[in-house]
Amino acid sequence: MSELPPHDSSEQPDPLDSFDEIIEAETDRDPDLAVIEAGSRTLRTQGGPPQADVPARPEDPEVDKALREVEAELATRWGETKLEPSVTRISALMDVLGEPQRTYPSIHITGTNGKTSTARMIEALLGAFELRTGRYTSPHVQSITERISLDGAPISAERFIETYQDVKPYVEMVDAQQEYRLSFFEVLTGMAYAAFADAPVDVAVVEVGMGGSWDATNVIDGDVAVVTPVSLDHTDRLGSTTAEIAAEKAGIIKPGATVILAQQPVDAAQALLKKAVDVDATVAREGLEFGVLDRQVAVGGQLMTLRGLGGEYPEVYLPLHGAHQAHNAAVALAAVEAFFGVGAQRAEPLDIDTVRKAFAAVSSPGRLEVVRRSPTVVLDAAHNPAGARVTAEAIGEAFQFSRLVGVVGASGDKDVRGLLEAFEPVFAEIVVTQNSSHRAMDADALAAVAVEVFGEERVQVEPRLPDALEAAITLAEEEGEFAGGGVLVTGSVITVGEARLLLGKG
Repeated sequence: MSELPPHDSSEQPDPLDSFDEIIEAETDRDPDLAVIEAGSRTLRTQGGPPQADVPARPEDPEVDKALREVEAELATRWGETKLEPSVTRISALMDVLGEPQRTYPSIHITGTNGKTSTARMIEALLGAFELRTGRYTSPHVQSITERISLDGAPISAERFIETYQDVKPYVEMVDAQQEYRLSFFEVLTGMAYAAFADAPVDVAVVEVGMGGSWDATNVIDGDVAVVTPVSLDHTDRLGSTTAEIAAEKAGIIKPGATVILAQQPVDAAQALLKKAVDVDATVAREGLEFGVLDRQVAVGGQLMTLRGLGGEYPEVYLPLHGAHQAHNAAVALAAVEAFFGVGAQRAEPLDIDTVRKAFAAVSSPGRLEVVRRSPTVVLDAAHNPAGARVTAEAIGEAFQFSRLVGVVGASGDKDVRGLLEAFEPVFAEIVVTQNSSHRAMDADALAAVAVEVFGEERVQVEPRLPDALEAAITLAEEEGEFAGGGVLVTGSVITVGEARLLLGKG
């Protein structure tokens, strides 16, 4: 474990002061569930560098060509939605690589929504305390190199290519020994773990790809396991209820680890706490041991007061919109406190000025990101009903649009009806489109569902994304230059990434 950061030695407030408000706030569960209280040890206090934006294609034609060749080779492997649920192949790769993932401590993140934003916040906090970080997240918004970051920035295209070439012989060796070749995601995971060991990093921040138990990332033993809110997604792989999905995601909780739990549905909380008890993990729960005490909308984001494991952190500015991002921030703060032993080995909070500096530098491309003004165009990667609901709520709070036009391109394997129903109250009109992915839902098929949800008069179909953006901007401009019309592009990370490029970002 890394050396403890400096801390504020001022007198600490009573941990119970005003904290009852958290317990009563925005939760669908009963915090006094016997299963949560029985048998689980809990953490109770006893009395960064700026994020880089999404990288563009390499300017050097030779480097760009080499990167495209790597991308083409990776594309011949199973995609991220085709998998054989085991860690057999990735374990074999780690073995021949010399177990690089054992050379640094790690914070492992699972959940349904909010994983990438939470990972970015954790990375910013650790970096602000002068630790060298490695971050592995998925999927990417525009560039595959985004998935592997060092010191808060995606690795360069040259380093990505070099890392691939370094691990390629070992990948081919494992391919020859296994029933199935390593998948796209498994190879990238191996690359990330190797790059982190080569750097070397002080700590890795790792987001699961899907689930937990058999996810390729789960060859690490996270000192801290983080579970963001669990909801229904990937039900064909993970289970048909939030309890079943949570049980699968609980696979990242390792013996003796510290578990940071965001607010969860009742059955998900039960499954997660059962696993924590089974492996003697220590638990900190949002709404009990930590949480959001106060938040106010501010220019470009929000101002928060967070309750951490070590006390209160007032006047923390976060340049991201929405209550969900404040809750992600509380989870991230608790995870970093747990990593440094706050609440277990020490009672003092982290240095407040360092925490403020870190959160003020956080960015999360494609998450309620403004990419154009007049009319305002916002991008958000919501791709399931739960994500759509928090986005709809957040955009109403952060932007005073008199008329909001949606551009939606979704994947065919998602709950598209649920996603559209979540957006129906906030969209005046919807322009249905599709992205370039083979997983994209056909625009006409998506339109048929949209007509059932919105009515035919509110739905426009533009199969090409550039045409959809132009149509939506035109509709928003009908309100007049100063009337406050806006556009929200959503439905898929891929749709958001392609729109981002079309609108001149990256």
